[in-house]
Amino acid sequence: MTYRIFIDGAAGTTGLQVHDRLAAHPDVTAVTLDEAKRKDASARQEMMAQCDLTILCLPDDAARESAALADAAGARVIDASSAHRTADGWDFGFVELFDGARETLATSRRISNPGCYSTGFLALARPLVEAGIIVPDAPLTVPAVSGYSGGGKGMIGRFEAGEMPPHGAYGLAMAHKHLPEMTRYAMLDCPPIFMPSVGSFYAGMLVHLPLHAALLARSVSAGDIRDVYATWYGDSPFIRMGAPQGGDPQVAAMMLDAAALAGRDHMEIFVFANDDESHFWLTARLDNLGKGASGAAVQNMNIALGLDETAALAV
Repeated sequence: MTYRIFIDGAAGTTGLQVHDRLAAHPDVTAVTLDEAKRKDASARQEMMAQCDLTILCLPDDAARESAALADAAGARVIDASSAHRTADGWDFGFVELFDGARETLATSRRISNPGCYSTGFLALARPLVEAGIIVPDAPLTVPAVSGYSGGGKGMIGRFEAGEMPPHGAYGLAMAHKHLPEMTRYAMLDCPPIFMPSVGSFYAGMLVHLPLHAALLARSVSAGDIRDVYATWYGDSPFIRMGAPQGGDPQVAAMMLDAAALAGRDHMEIFVFANDDESHFWLTARLDNLGKGASGAAVQNMNIALGLDETAALAV
């Protein structure tokens, strides 16, 4: 059986990446509307009704409009925007975080993809909160850097025209749109201080979580933290451990390349510590367009349709 998948917003960066993945998928056919009809609500709703599932690759307001069209058409939807990540009636599409999440997505009609930064942060924070290492009221700080493709066509054009600095911080009002999902799904009582930035590279990202051992709920070693992650993600084809924790001079001298996973759909988690393990530096590395966006959408689509979770994905 071949499934028809409508990409609503196929002209954007995320939509193009979804389309490229589906072009290599053995069990689905990607469907799009031509330029004359891609903003026509009736044409979009009709296409939703004719397809097995719709993936929304749109700005937030447009995604809300399309979600309403899909509801009226009785269509299944995966929303790659931030419009519905904490909305009632939507299932959060980060299956590695929750028990029973795959079973939930298999029957869900409304799935919301996590954001790219929050994918990295949640992968680091949630297991440690569940393990009683980080307390829910912990004052967390999250520095991060992403490739400029995360800013969409406008930012891509400005970087490639040489109009942007090689590295710049943003979100300085500390009200980034990812914060609600970061807080809710990490089970925190208050949002972390989130410090996003953009570098002069196309795709990839590093999300960091620094921790003071003295502020943790119980005494742990870097090995203990690594064991939590290794157990939590041991069966996942999409999340794996990076270099081992401290004690190795080569690890101490290494430089993490934010773009190393560009074009891939998995994530790596690193655990570093100083010599006396009083400070920990945790990092998630992923492609903001892969596990952080389009790859995650295709992973969720595969689960929703009962297909091989890794089909058409670079893991």
